[in-house]
Amino acid sequence: MNILFYGQGLANDGWLEAMRTTWPDSDIQLWSAQLDTRWQADYALLWHPPVELFASQHQLKAIFNLGAGVDALLRLPGRPTEVPIIKLRNAGMDPWMFDYIHYGVLHFGRNFDHYRRQQQQKLWQPHASQAPNTRCIGVLGLGALGQTVAQRFRQLGYRVQGWSRGPKSIEGIDTYSGLEHLGAFLGRCDVLVNLLPGTEETCNLLNASRLAQLRQGTVLINAGRGTTLDPDALNHALDSGHLRGALLDVFHAEPLPSDHPLWARSDVIITPHIAAPTLIDEALQQIATDMQSLEQGLFVPHVDSAQGY
Repeated sequence: MNILFYGQGLANDGWLEAMRTTWPDSDIQLWSAQLDTRWQADYALLWHPPVELFASQHQLKAIFNLGAGVDALLRLPGRPTEVPIIKLRNAGMDPWMFDYIHYGVLHFGRNFDHYRRQQQQKLWQPHASQAPNTRCIGVLGLGALGQTVAQRFRQLGYRVQGWSRGPKSIEGIDTYSGLEHLGAFLGRCDVLVNLLPGTEETCNLLNASRLAQLRQGTVLINAGRGTTLDPDALNHALDSGHLRGALLDVFHAEPLPSDHPLWARSDVIITPHIAAPTLIDEALQQIATDMQSLEQGLFVPHVDSAQGY
């Protein structure tokens, strides 16, 4: 079996070593423009591949996307649309994602944002903290990660609700679905956690009018896809005092342009797309299981190109 690897920004040596351990009898190649075009892969493990890669590969059975977000791959010109794309459905990312979001909830919920500013002023002034059961966390996007995050917060005693494109039923969690119910969902949030995929339908879903539907003082945590949030609308909502603050891991353009006003805000925390890193061993374990199923002719969940996830 021939397996091709390309991972923009990933540690090539670590991935290749782990892949050769996982598939010791396979021919595993790192893609480059110098790769012999006579060599054809059965499967490709990719993260943000160049356009040229697909021009040289014509026998792929499946493409494994080395992350949960597939929007960049779906937009790539020349991608063989008949080849199924299989994304990482969890692969050990959920505890990392929950830790990231939990940090944001605690940062604002325990008033660490206020204390950070007070430290700069040498001001000693305690603030009352809110108990978890007095705050409503809204999870926007109820895929594998979204459901795990919602359930974990419920176990910690928070009031939790979720919104998804289609109906979902999760024990102990109020769920909303469809754009017609998005406003009602937003209006109940004290913390809005965005874990939506990046699609045409979700592009700038969180625009000025939707942010205005949030409660006064809501905190926004964006760890899904950057294209779902209008950063200028967010900056305006923070300027007006309608929103309290934000924890942002993803943006339309990455890195966020250096002249964007969000960089300078004391009520915003910016991180460089690190909320839920792809873990090599866990990712390869899922991929190996999926690859075995494909070789046996069994069904493996794959991306719906029309829906974008």
